[in-house]
Amino acid sequence: MVVATDYKKNLNKDDISKKIFLDIGISKSYSGKILNDIIQIIILNSNLKEKIKIKDFGTFTLRIKKERIGRNPKNKNKHDISERTVSIFKASKKLKMKINNNVNKKR
Repeated sequence: MVVATDYKKNLNKDDISKKIFLDIGISKSYSGKILNDIIQIIILNSNLKEKIKIKDFGTFTLRIKKERIGRNPKNKNKHDISERTVSIFKASKKLKMKINNNVNKKR
């Protein structure tokens, strides 16, 4: 199981790759390639407008946001925000429970 031991603000790909290297024992370069391949699979499938479900982790989906009028809060100028596709991640119930249990233990 990969668990962050140092409490940095953000966890990046190098950190995850290092944890895979330390826990499984494969080379750093190979663990980095595995992580990059997983990310590429998620990106490619999301581009095909597929729903990506990872058991006990969550679901990645794409949503199309309609065109709308936006306002600059400083000067109140209006401008059009074009239609765009956004990526949505919804955590699984199991992941939410693990996160909430870890947060409650730290308090």
